[in-house]
Amino acid sequence: MAKKKFKDIIQQSEVPILVDFYADWCGPCQTMSPVLEEAEREFNGKVKILKINIDKNQQAAYHFAVRSIPHYILFKRGKILWRKGGLMTKRELMQQLKGFV
Repeated sequence: MAKKKFKDIIQQSEVPILVDFYADWCGPCQTMSPVLEEAEREFNGKVKILKINIDKNQQAAYHFAVRSIPHYILFKRGKILWRKGGLMTKRELMQQLKGFV
């Protein structure tokens, strides 16, 4: 994904976008993948999830000071609403995001 496109996506979306910074070699990232998919389904279009592979998008990871993965940043119209790193249960994730949806 081109940097410009990523920037456009997070700035122009009407619904909050949860950006998942991950890497293919990251075990905890793989563990979180189905959790994120379930959460996205349950929010039923109120939150979009965008996965950013830090190995292919080092500039984006650097720009947002992502120092460890998995790392999540919730954007709405380009503004950061929330951010957190590490593993979470689906319940924890849903609780965190509910306040912004």
